[in-house]
Amino acid sequence: METEARECGPGYPTPLEAMKGPREEIVYLPCIYRNTSTEAPDYLATVDVDPKSPQYCQVIHRLPMPNMKDELHHSGWNTCSSCFGDSTKSRTKLMLPCLISSRIYVVDVGTEPRAPKLHKVIEPQDIHAKCDLGYLHTSHCLASGEVMISALGDPKGNGKGGFVLLDGETFEVKGTWERPGGAAPLGYDFWYQPRHNVMISTEWAAPNVLRDGFNPADVQAGLYGSCLHVWDWQRHEMVQTLHLQDGLIPLEIRFLHNPAASQGFVGCALGSNIQRFYKNEGGTWSVEKVIQVPPKKVKGQCLITDILLSLDDRFLYFSNWLHGDLRQYDISDPKRPRLTGQLFLGGSIVKGGPVQVLEDQELKSQPEPLVVKGKRVAGGPQMIQLSLDGKRLYVTTSLYSAWDKQFYPDLIREGSVMLQIDVDTEKGGLKLNPNFLVDFGKEPLGPALAHELRYPGGDCSSDIWL
Repeated sequence: METEARECGPGYPTPLEAMKGPREEIVYLPCIYRNTSTEAPDYLATVDVDPKSPQYCQVIHRLPMPNMKDELHHSGWNTCSSCFGDSTKSRTKLMLPCLISSRIYVVDVGTEPRAPKLHKVIEPQDIHAKCDLGYLHTSHCLASGEVMISALGDPKGNGKGGFVLLDGETFEVKGTWERPGGAAPLGYDFWYQPRHNVMISTEWAAPNVLRDGFNPADVQAGLYGSCLHVWDWQRHEMVQTLHLQDGLIPLEIRFLHNPAASQGFVGCALGSNIQRFYKNEGGTWSVEKVIQVPPKKVKGQCLITDILLSLDDRFLYFSNWLHGDLRQYDISDPKRPRLTGQLFLGGSIVKGGPVQVLEDQELKSQPEPLVVKGKRVAGGPQMIQLSLDGKRLYVTTSLYSAWDKQFYPDLIREGSVMLQIDVDTEKGGLKLNPNFLVDFGKEPLGPALAHELRYPGGDCSSDIWL
């Protein structure tokens, strides 16, 4: 899948070299049954996305987990482009940390990429005992060969933004990355940039607050995150906290891919904005709002839930799960992003949908419901993944089972979908591919909720360059 010269390690030497990598042929994505009517374990789906294949747009393999109600969510690798210089490393294991059960599944995708198999299960008791952490989210591989996974809380579900460190060969739990007592108050996502000796982490909420659904009163009570935490990468300790203006629930964080860059972006879900963080001349960090989605006067809310940067750092993409649109911005000037593409893919404000729009600064009328290949799409655009060359964007529609159930009950009944968007990388622009649909409503055991997407050879949200 990934073209590796034998003297090199996994991935690609630079982000721009990665753009020349092969076209994606299969995609891995976790499918969730927690909070649905199907009593079955979550599973890892392998989907064929090769237009030349007779199995195009089909789930070609399903790997069920050995436990129930894990809430698979995000995934990462045993190693990535951060280890490109180490020829002893190869990208063969997909890490599946569980948001609710706090397990970590290590999946062998190297032996047979089209039919992954379970390699190891790390039980929550091991993580609880050695790290006093749980509710696991983002997994990144480190240049040291280790794997680091962010946590949302402690084993009891209180907020605790710490990091679990695993041995990258044996997958033994080594302890926490941060020093004892040095965790952030809340956790979620993180990204590191070693040339600037920095890591920055984000905040969702304590697991006990978000686990069973979203309560607006919890926002008023200050229980949702509103800060970025800046860490000294070498000393493993927090050195600065950035309080975001209008930046409630900062979720996915992305440095520019250029390893020399000292800036990036974070999507603030409830603030409905994108903020740019950057390094000051004195070595401290600051943050400023650079994109604000105009508020719609509605009976309901807006949530920006995923953001991506193209490997050449030219375009930023984000999904607006409740309003239902996917947006593309030219970030050639990171201080002044320019909207270049927008596409409505379902969402709550479609005609006849659950939310009535009373006043809208952008649209003259509520968008039509989305129908692809005869399937009316439930939910809105959520997780996104970009092809290496930047020309195709894949989208799934589930956020997290308990919130899916609350905001989009039809998503639970009908299952999520995977869509493909064609991207104009010259002038900007987004266009739905009407012939591409993976319908997880037709899964053998019942409608499933598909979440984050990964390519076998790495992608623009899994790989970090040094």
